[in-house]
Amino acid sequence: MCEDDHTGIGRRAVFLTGAAAALTLGSVSFAAAADRDGRETRTVRGTLPPGAPDFVYVPVDVPAGVREIKVAYTYDRPAVPAGTAGNALDIGIFDERGTDLGGQGFRGWSGGARTEFFLRADDATPGYLPGPVREGTWHIALGPYTVAPQGLSYEITVTLTYGEPGEALRPVYPPERAKGRGRAWYRGDCHLHSWYSDGRRTPAEIAALARAAGLDFINSSEHNTHSAHAHWADAAGDDLLVLLGEEVTTRNGHVVALGTDPGTFVDWRYRARDNRFGRFARQIRRAGGLVVPAHPHATCIGCNWKFGFGEADAVEVWNGPWTPDDEVALADWDGMLVASVREGRDWIPAMGSSDAHRDPDVVGRPQTVVLADDLTRRAIQDGIRAGRSYIAESAAVTLDFTASGGRGGHAGIGGRLEVDRDTPVTVRLAVTGAPRCTVRFVTDQGVLHTSAPLPVSGAGTVEWRTTASYAAYVRAELRHETAVGPLPGALAAFTNPIFLGRR
Repeated sequence: MCEDDHTGIGRRAVFLTGAAAALTLGSVSFAAAADRDGRETRTVRGTLPPGAPDFVYVPVDVPAGVREIKVAYTYDRPAVPAGTAGNALDIGIFDERGTDLGGQGFRGWSGGARTEFFLRADDATPGYLPGPVREGTWHIALGPYTVAPQGLSYEITVTLTYGEPGEALRPVYPPERAKGRGRAWYRGDCHLHSWYSDGRRTPAEIAALARAAGLDFINSSEHNTHSAHAHWADAAGDDLLVLLGEEVTTRNGHVVALGTDPGTFVDWRYRARDNRFGRFARQIRRAGGLVVPAHPHATCIGCNWKFGFGEADAVEVWNGPWTPDDEVALADWDGMLVASVREGRDWIPAMGSSDAHRDPDVVGRPQTVVLADDLTRRAIQDGIRAGRSYIAESAAVTLDFTASGGRGGHAGIGGRLEVDRDTPVTVRLAVTGAPRCTVRFVTDQGVLHTSAPLPVSGAGTVEWRTTASYAAYVRAELRHETAVGPLPGALAAFTNPIFLGRR
């Protein structure tokens, strides 16, 4: 074993790679010997100070004849004062094609979920892409997520195994169509994590939980890797449509790429100040996906959304069990609806997903219920994009929300009831599966109608009458009982709006 020492980076220049600020350290070298057998190992150590760049690259000179590359790492976790972030160091790797923004050389990312990984032609650690280990300069990518005041000391061990490469795998992807019911309401969870990023469940386990939760579709959304795409085919079926995507996890917020073409990788190495997000939002759409900012008001470091919503096709208003940051996200989204009406511009539909990682996270809590022409990738995306959807805490909750008025006029969720300003409009919500919940009708003027609690059977119908001059849109909320003060109870479900009046 050979060892090297990367001293502190204070004397080393930081440069831009076309992504966020990054640093490249000295190379880890292996003597070229294409015909050798066996293994060689190198270990390097270094320390990153507070304020280190977002990404630190450790070049590895890989000679010809390598069958497998394996990387293991550790770092220190010193005690820190209360309220101060400690050390957290993510890791991934790029191959000989380089680290340029866009990810041509991307071969995998595990964030902080694993302490070691390997790659070879016929296999790779979850989160990483199988493929040949070609000669050239590879780069281990370190992401100092947080650094303690004492600095972050790390140790990386690289092992090369020589020999003939195994047979390369041919990826098989899930179909883009399942057996649907024609035009119908389909239930889905579009934000899930398996062991291909920082989850603990296999695709098969997630699929079983999705079926048990009454879901019709799900979306693969691993952090900063598309390595799971080729592992969902066996989990899909006529009764479960599996869409493919990624949770693009930047330092200024997360965005779900929903339903992209198989094998699509979306880079994450930029901040809002870099003015790069628009480029990758357009890449998601070119790959057939939707751009969905996730948990925009989450309180974890780097989770709060700072890129604006100009590129969003939808926004994840409800993420996992209902919490105060979801309440803030709901209010923020409602403010965007008001602005869209005031300014006469397009509106952004809401979604909800579980973001489930491991037990006890519940797949399908919440879920997005979409009116789609069939159970296909395109039809589901069209329904989400159009806002023909509502969000429910489980498959037990069903909503039928309509507005009617004028000469037989009728509109459903995401639609528009074309009536004159003073034409009477009847808004109607039929509910099942929500015992003792309260219905609220919310408009651009605020909450204008609140019902009495539904019966313990959980079923009921609530009607309200208004006009387009009084309410430019109406959306429905279904709230649980609350025992504390004037605050509303947790959501059981809510809808996208129905717009009232002529355009």
